Amino acid sequence: MYYVTALGEILIDFTTSLRSDQGNYCFEQNPGGAPANVLSCIAKLGGKTAFIGKVGRDMFGNFLLQVLTEYGVDTSGLKFSDSYNTTLAFVKLDENGDRSFIFYRNPGADTSLTSSEINFELINQSKVFHFGSLSMTDEPSKSATLKALEHAKDNNLIISYDPNLRPALWKSLDHALNEIKSVLNRVDILKVSEEELEFITGVKDLAEGSSILYDQYRINVILVTRGSNGCFYRHKGVTGGKPAFKNLKTIDTTGAGDAFLGGILYFLLSKGICQVNELDISLLESSIIFANAVAAICTTRRGAIPAMPDISEVNDLINGVI
Repeated sequence: MYYVTALGEILIDFTTSLRSDQGNYCFEQNPGGAPANVLSCIAKLGGKTAFIGKVGRDMFGNFLLQVLTEYGVDTSGLKFSDSYNTTLAFVKLDENGDRSFIFYRNPGADTSLTSSEINFELINQSKVFHFGSLSMTDEPSKSATLKALEHAKDNNLIISYDPNLRPALWKSLDHALNEIKSVLNRVDILKVSEEELEFITGVKDLAEGSSILYDQYRINVILVTRGSNGCFYRHKGVTGGKPAFKNLKTIDTTGAGDAFLGGILYFLLSKGICQVNELDISLLESSIIFANAVAAICTTRRGAIPAMPDISEVNDLINGVI
């Protein structure tokens, strides 16, 4: 049985590294893509995961297959395109480790995934189905995403969703907003940043914005990541928050949100949660503390997937060893 099967993009993050002798930026090749990051995080912590998606039949696609395999993610749902190349992202880091993106995806192999290429058996054998919005920017991957989502819902999986707004990959912000909101009524666990919450609801206040989402879509668990300010949560009518771990030096925030969500899902599933209605506030807050530790460690290393911690590192941070 898999903890989580995720569908979506997997790509190459070319992240700014040291400068050359001529003073030009050098870019380091790292595996990335939010759904793949989440799965790799869970696998590194000790959970069984599976990926559904598509890459190009090129050196980058082969590299990504190798990385997922090395991390223990089931790749039987990974398909290869002979027509389109693997999507590339160039990531520039500022002095605080925060990122700006440029994407090469017009189209990318990830958007060419079709419904007929989905391995539904992976979903059948999972406790959670996770996805993001970037597989809904274009067809045929949008239809494939919705088909997989409906199949997961029909089979009573927990549905986890991270919109992961990247404006450059949408035709317009209106298009992004409509597609992101179109699936919210199917979601059990929603992870958004403060900026994404405001984008979706039109309000900055976390309690008000999360209330709008709960009232309109009945999302049981809403997690709002706040960077160095930790996490705000809403579980039905109850709100709260947990601070971030601040005693670590941030180098690269790439993948931190995915590490956080991976930490949440791993913790809850490792405690035997099979449906969100089994979740109480105490367990949710414990999962957030755990996830904040996972994300904090991730930011101390470059890249996303290579930066994911193992369970002993997380426990050491929580217990004050680090």
